[in-house]
Amino acid sequence: MRHRSSSSPPEIDLFPFLSILFCTIGTLVLIIILLVVQANGNTKKVTIIAKNSGSINQNKIPLYVECQKNGVIIHPSQEFVATEDLNQSNSVLNQLFSQIKAEKEEYIIVAIRPDGIEVFQKIRELIESEGIDIGYEPIDQDWQLQIKPSK
Repeated sequence: MRHRSSSSPPEIDLFPFLSILFCTIGTLVLIIILLVVQANGNTKKVTIIAKNSGSINQNKIPLYVECQKNGVIIHPSQEFVATEDLNQSNSVLNQLFSQIKAEKEEYIIVAIRPDGIEVFQKIRELIESEGIDIGYEPIDQDWQLQIKPSK
């Protein structure tokens, strides 16, 4: 029989503990990175600002319309007009056109999404047939459009 000598202390192996500790720290770092990326998001916010200097629309107030695949959104009221309702005389869009023609102090800036090009062509024809001044700006599909109220 072998006898242990009482003079040597028992050895403690910390490798399993350190291994678990490093795995836990790595997982927590990954979770923190995912939360930060999710909080920031990939959605960009874009604000369209009308150019005033040297423009024929210098003294006019811009009104904003956003073209999407299935229709248009009138800003800032967020009213939606479906593509099939664009030509209806009682639509919100035609009411906007009547208001602009009556006041003659406003014009339309159209924000165009990539999937809204066909809708933009229809809107452009309608606006030009009404004799209303128009400006347009292409914007990415995932951008969030912000409209600041006119002064």
